[in-house]
Amino acid sequence: MKQMLLSAAAVMCLAGFSSLSHADEMGKMKGEMSGKAESMKGKGETKKDEMKHKVDEMKAKHDDMKGKGEAMKGEMTGKANEMKGAMGK
Repeated sequence: MKQMLLSAAAVMCLAGFSSLSHADEMGKMKGEMSGKAESMKGKGETKKDEMKHKVDEMKAKHDDMKGKGEAMKGEMTGKANEMKGAMGK
């Protein structure tokens, strides 16, 4: 009977220690995963900033081209009026 109680106590001790080590491993894994998540978050923000920069560059090019188009339009209108004047005389 004593031998059964001692073996049962030994099994319970081993089970208790293994669950503690399991909990410790889980805690380490949690720390690793949160570190990876922070790293991925930083990469995502970097890519987001790069995309915003590209969009701003494209808007600047569009505005520049629009300004050139307006200048050409005015120039062509002036030439058309000049030609109308020359033909009318």
